[in-house]
Amino acid sequence: MRQFADFLGQWRLARTILPAAGPEARFEGAAVWSEDGAYAERGLLQVEGQVPMTAERRYHWDADLNVYFDDGRFFHRVPPTGGETAHWCDPDQYDGAYDFAQWPRFEVRWRVLGPRKNYEMISQYCREGAVLACENAFAGAEIAQTNGGTWDGHSHDK
Repeated sequence: MRQFADFLGQWRLARTILPAAGPEARFEGAAVWSEDGAYAERGLLQVEGQVPMTAERRYHWDADLNVYFDDGRFFHRVPPTGGETAHWCDPDQYDGAYDFAQWPRFEVRWRVLGPRKNYEMISQYCREGAVLACENAFAGAEIAQTNGGTWDGHSHDK
């Protein structure tokens, strides 16, 4: 059973975004959980056919594994043993699943469906220092760094 303290520190992060239509995207970077509940990720986003760009996203976690958007709105609760979670953001449905079976490596999948959204996002986290687990999780996931554009990582309509 996961607790907030289990997430503290720096993690390697690899994410694949699979839209129902359009180009696939990949993100490589780092995620950091701080003792004050701040979560920040930053890395490089590569969308097929486009110049790579720096991407970042921020959330706030509390001790009960509730996740909030940077502006304070509730997003979802992380199931402590892994499993499903969800978020409704009118008119879009976000269905998520946390898999902690390979701890200190874990995966988060989001399936997003709405009038203008239809994609799956798969994020793989590996604690920095867990070298073998990270190498297996991220084998072949390399993105060339460039000085392209920026993206705030927030695909959520406000």
